[in-house]
Amino acid sequence: MPVFGFSQSIFDRFEAMDDVTTVVVNQNMFKLFSRIQADDPEAVAFMDMVKSLKNLKVFTTEDKDISEEMRSTMDGYIKKEDLEELMRVKDKESNVKFYIRPGKDADHVSELLMFVSGIKDVDVNGRKFETVLLSLTGDIDLNKISLLTQKMNLPSELGEAGGK
Repeated sequence: MPVFGFSQSIFDRFEAMDDVTTVVVNQNMFKLFSRIQADDPEAVAFMDMVKSLKNLKVFTTEDKDISEEMRSTMDGYIKKEDLEELMRVKDKESNVKFYIRPGKDADHVSELLMFVSGIKDVDVNGRKFETVLLSLTGDIDLNKISLLTQKMNLPSELGEAGGK
């Protein structure tokens, strides 16, 4: 497990920055999610999936210097940890890149890293942001990732990555 500890800590410094909004969901919270009783088959599938997740961290900023620091940190991490590119999407509004650490089989990954940059004119709850860095670790079933994006209100591009 030391790889997971390191993989999370390299991004932790962004939490302390004033111009970075951070969302962190740890394994204990995922365990709480999985204990919720539900009758809806989709909700049951979601609860089953989150049992295998360890950590979710999302960092957003509109500060250009911090955005560049996030990019540089992520690029170094990808090279050092030898993550594989899963997919990338570029349009005039943004650039989205997904990287993975392989898991137990072709449908599972142990880490999913998403980096979105160049976002223009997006306002969420009165805050604008230019860059999003998302790290998700655990036993992640790529076939079910779109369910996670819907239920946790994560970026829709993350669901698209599961379909690739």
